[in-house]
Amino acid sequence: MRSKVVPSLLIGCLVLAGCSARTNPIEALQLGSKRAPQQVQTAAAPTPAVAVDEQTGSISSVASTSGSDPQALSWAGDTPNQAHFDTPQMTAGMPVPNQRPMAMLSSPIRAVLAPRDPTERSNGRHRVFNQRFSDAKPINFGKVTPKHHAVHGVDVSRWQGNIDWQTLRSQGANFAYIKATDGGDHLDPMFHTNWKRAKEAGVKRGAYHFFYWCRVASEQADWFIRNVPRDPDALPPVIDVEYNGESSCRFRLSPEKAREKMQVFMDRLERHYGKRPVIYTAPDFYKDNLRGHFLDYPFWLRSVAAHPSKVYPGRKWVFWQYSGSGLSQGVNGKIDLNVFYGSVADWQNWVAGKKSWERVAGLR
Repeated sequence: MRSKVVPSLLIGCLVLAGCSARTNPIEALQLGSKRAPQQVQTAAAPTPAVAVDEQTGSISSVASTSGSDPQALSWAGDTPNQAHFDTPQMTAGMPVPNQRPMAMLSSPIRAVLAPRDPTERSNGRHRVFNQRFSDAKPINFGKVTPKHHAVHGVDVSRWQGNIDWQTLRSQGANFAYIKATDGGDHLDPMFHTNWKRAKEAGVKRGAYHFFYWCRVASEQADWFIRNVPRDPDALPPVIDVEYNGESSCRFRLSPEKAREKMQVFMDRLERHYGKRPVIYTAPDFYKDNLRGHFLDYPFWLRSVAAHPSKVYPGRKWVFWQYSGSGLSQGVNGKIDLNVFYGSVADWQNWVAGKKSWERVAGLR
C-alpha cells in the first residue's frame, strides 16, 4: 500500500501547482474563457455620436449605421417646456456605457432613443400647443377674441430673419404660412430654409404667393409651382390678393378682370397640388372686388382692428390674421399672428383630410 500512496500524493501536488502556474497556455485560455462574460471589453466599435441641444431638446447630429432618418431625431414635444422625447433621458433609469457591445450596434438607434419624426401624429392627430404670444399693439376685439380660438399660427417671410422654429412652435405656432413667391420672377430668399425647418419642427406649413396684377396669371402660377414642392402633408396654397405699390398696376383692374385673373391662377394651382387654394385678402380689396364672390373657396381674412364678422359681414373664413405686431420667442422683431376658425378636433380632422373646410367654417 505504501508504494501506491506516495505516487498519488506526488501527482496531486503537481496538479495543484499547475493550477496556480501559467506555464501551460492551453490551460490559461481554457480558464480565461470561463471569465470572459465579466471581463471582456469592446474597444473597436465606437458608439453613434448623438448631440442633444440643452435648450431645444433636439438631436443635432447622429452618426449611425442603422439608416435612420436624421430628421426623425428631432421632435417638438407635447407641451411647452416639456422634455422632447417620450422616453426618459438616455442616462435615466439604466446607465448607457460610453462604449457599447457590437450586439447593440446591430439594432437601429431608434430602439435606444425611441424618437419620433417631427411630423408624426399622435393617434393620427397633429399635436396642438397652447399659444403664448403677446402683442406690441393689443386690440380689444370685444366678446370674441383670438384667445377664444384653440389653434394659433403665424405667417412669415424674409423679414423675420433666421427663425428658431422649434421654439416658435412651443410658443403656439401650430401652423405657418410661409412667403414663397411674388409675381412671376421673385422668390423669397428664406423660403426654402423656412419650408424645411418648419417641417422639421413639426409645424404644419403652407406657402403663399403675392399676386401682381400686371403679370400674366398663368405665368405667376407656373412660377409658384416651379418653386414650391408638392407635399401632400402641406396646407393648401394661398393667393395673397391686395393692392399696394408693388402689386398694383398704373391703373387698377376692374373687379371682373381681377377675379378672372385670380381664377386662372387658382385653377392652375388646384390642378397641380390637388387642393383648393385659400384666398388671403384685406378689407379694402375685399370690399371692392370679392364681396359676394368665390363662395366655394376658403378665405384667410386680415382684420387687425375688429372681429372679422364686423369687417367682412356674412363671409365665412378658415383663417383670421388678427395682428401684424405679434411678439414671440424664437423670432426677432414682430410677426403676424393668426387663428384657425374651428376647434382642436376640427383642425386635426381638417389637416388629416377627414373634414372639409366648408364644414370647418360652418357652411355644411
